[in-house]
Formats: sequence, C-alpha cells, structure tokens
Amino acid sequence: MVLGHRLRHLRREAGLTLAVLGERIGRPASYLSQVENGRIEPKLGVLGELADALGCTTVELLDPTPPSHRAALEIELDHHQGGQWRTTLELPEVRAGARLDDDVLETLVGLYRALPDVEVSRSGLANLEAGDRARMANIALRTEMRARDNYFADIEQRAAEDLAAAGYGGEGPPTEKDMVDLAAHHGFIVERVKGMPRTARSVTDTRRRVIYIPQRDDLSVRAARSVVLQTLGHFALEHAETTDFEGYLRQRIESNYYAAATLIPEQAAVGFLSGAKDGYDLSIEDLKERYYVSYEMAAHRFTNLATRHLGLSVHFIRTDPEGTITKAYENDGLRFPADPDGGLEGARLGRQWGARQAWDGSDLLHYQHTSIDSGEYWCVTYVENATERTPYAVTLGCRATEAGFFRGGDTLRRINAIGEDDQAEPDLLRRWDGVAWPSASERSFVLTALPSSSREFSPFPGIDLLDVYRFLDRQGGTATTS
Repeated sequence: MVLGHRLRHLRREAGLTLAVLGERIGRPASYLSQVENGRIEPKLGVLGELADALGCTTVELLDPTPPSHRAALEIELDHHQGGQWRTTLELPEVRAGARLDDDVLETLVGLYRALPDVEVSRSGLANLEAGDRARMANIALRTEMRARDNYFADIEQRAAEDLAAAGYGGEGPPTEKDMVDLAAHHGFIVERVKGMPRTARSVTDTRRRVIYIPQRDDLSVRAARSVVLQTLGHFALEHAETTDFEGYLRQRIESNYYAAATLIPEQAAVGFLSGAKDGYDLSIEDLKERYYVSYEMAAHRFTNLATRHLGLSVHFIRTDPEGTITKAYENDGLRFPADPDGGLEGARLGRQWGARQAWDGSDLLHYQHTSIDSGEYWCVTYVENATERTPYAVTLGCRATEAGFFRGGDTLRRINAIGEDDQAEPDLLRRWDGVAWPSASERSFVLTALPSSSREFSPFPGIDLLDVYRFLDRQGGTATTS
C-alpha cells in the first residue's frame, strides 16, 4: 500500500501521467494504476525500471514511510476498513480517492481510532450498548434517590399496611411469626429445600404460591428473612416483568426497600432513632442489633429515615477491600470519585478515606474525620463478612458539623485527604511501569474490576498498580528503563 502511494507521489513530482510512465517502462497505464492502488505488487525488475524512469532509487520506492500526511491517512483508513468493525456493521467501504475531501478523510480516520481495539461481534456490540445503558440507568436512579432523600413514601405505607395485616404490634422488631403471616397475607408459603440453583437466592412458584429458599446450613435465619421479604416485595408492589435494565434496577431497589421497611418498620425505628439523636448517641450498630439485620441493611435503612425524620444529610458507601465502590448514596454534598457523567462503576476511593483505612484497624468500628476537596466529613466503617472469602466495607457518614449526633462523632482520628496520593510520583512510575507483573486475587464480582467508561482498559483489571509499585519499592527492588 505504501509502495503505491510513493509511486504516485514520485510520478506526480516528475510531472508524468500514467500513460507516459507506462510507455517509458513498456507497461500499460492500467497496470500502473493497479500498482498505485495497492492491488498488485510489481516484480523487482519492474521496480528498477520504475526507479530509472522516475530518476530515483529502488530504495526510495520501497521506503515504508508514507510520502505525505494525506497518504498516511489514506493508508490508515484502508487498514481500518479491512478490520472487523466495518464488516461486522455491514458498512460500505469508502474509497480514499482524490475526490475525498481532506477534512472528511481526517474525520473518518479519527472515528476509527476512537473505536476500542477489541474482538467485535454483533452480540459484543449489543453488550457494549447494554453496558452504557446500565451506567446511565444507575446515574438516573442515583439522581432520583438523592432528590427524594432516599425516602419512598408509597413503599413505606405499603410495608406498614402489610405488617398490620400480619398482626405486627407496632413496637420493636417483627417476629418470625410476623414474617410467616406476612407471606400468608400475600398468599405464599415458604419452604426450605436442598438443591437450590447456585445463582438464585430464592425461587418462586407463582402457580403453587411457594417461595423456595436454601436450607438453614446454606442460608441463615437473618439472611432468609431478607431474601423472603425481597421476593415478597415484587408481589406486594405489583411488579411486572421488565425488558430494560433501568426497570430491572428500579424493581430491585424497590423490593429491597420494601424488605428493609418491613424488617425495620418506619414508626418504631423513627422513635428509637429520635431518642438516640436526642442523646447524641446515634449508632448503626444499635439499629442492627435491635432489628436483627445485617450492618449493611441497617446503614442503608438509616439513609431512608435520616433526612426525612431526623433532619440529617448523610452518605452511604459499600466498597471492596481495594476501595472499589459497589454501592453508593449521598445527599450531604460528598463527592465520590466518578466519571465526568457521574458514573461510579469501577471508581476507587482514595487511600485516606475511612472506607479504606478501616481494613488496617483492629477495632470493630472505625471512626474517622476526613478533610477532602468538597469539605470535612465524619464516617463510621464496619467490615462485613470479615472472616469469609468476600468481605466488604460498609460506611455511613455525614458532614463534620453533624457528627456530634453520632456515637464516635468525637473521635480524635482526623485525616487530611486533600491532594490525595493517588496521583503517582513520576519517579515511581518511571521505575516500575512495564516492569511489575501482579496477579489479581480472586473476586466474586468481576465487574468491580472493570474500568469506568472514561478510562482505558488495564492489563491488570482490579489491581491497584500504585500499591504494587510501592510494595516493590519497599522490597528494595530496583527497576531500570532502557
């Protein structure tokens, strides 16, 4: 391809037409046209004749450097159009002839350069589009939850009505009998069985009105209550089958909300929390113990009630051991690391944030004041499933000015995370970039390792390379660059 462009360039510089050059070497103009267009490759003897006719050397003709910027673009466009993207999308080939405007050529090449260098198929493209739609759905729902202070009045009302119908007395946590009666209120029975599908927490037979859950050895009583109520939530809220990701996410959020509103009833919980606030002793741990739920559910339920009933703006984060965000909510002005469009997928908190500092602590609960670019905040972090294969951190926090209402709000642990050290030192990068080769630990959620949409794919997804580089430095290793 480059040979053809160099031949055309040198021919035009010499002021020769295809016909005249053809006469000089005894070849038809049509033959030379095919050479210039890269359709045929001339023999070495013909190359010598062409070089003599053009007053150049054979080496000049075979130089792999495109003779001009325009030629380089035409060659690159031809390369791109021979790839999978155009053929998979069944797009027509654009001929990069003299009639193609320079700006149009530049634009086409630029668009091809922007496409990811991955194996592409129609199903793969559909997955890429689905991923983008999922990100946008997440952003839209987070925005909606922030606007309503994460409070859903209609679901609160439905949960309260269902509890009353099941005979709940209105004080303290609902009993196991309340849960059974609640299922019966919706026409269901609950059965524990062996051999549940590994990918399903529950399976519902809507014809026989049976909710199947794993046996006690595989699913604790506390977890079983949540699973059953999340399943019942779909029926209590009259969810229909959904065909898009936003609808799926919304139904998940609503059914989870219903479960939390049933396990931690609004009226009883608000009375309990209001008393704790008056005593400057709000504690997610106390809420967890009182209602026999996980710390994560207690913290998330607190966000439902905090602003509406207690006048507190808060934030909630669930992160993996590397600080990668898997769930997040805020209405207190805290700014999470995010894409320009607000997407949090694959975002990682800075090393100084409480959600990451907690992993190095020895206390059950990690309290911390943190100064970040958007202000000063207080938080409490609890590591859930600490002794299991998939531990994660749950963090609940607020602005520092409201920390006094919480137990641990007077902690002396204060960390300045302004100008976080996640920006690598140039010397560190120079020493180890291209030298370190880490192997990622197993993770249960592969998607948490993926980069957000604004970042390029890493050859080591999910690995904090700066931590790796610093580790290598501590080992006394030395890397040199050529």
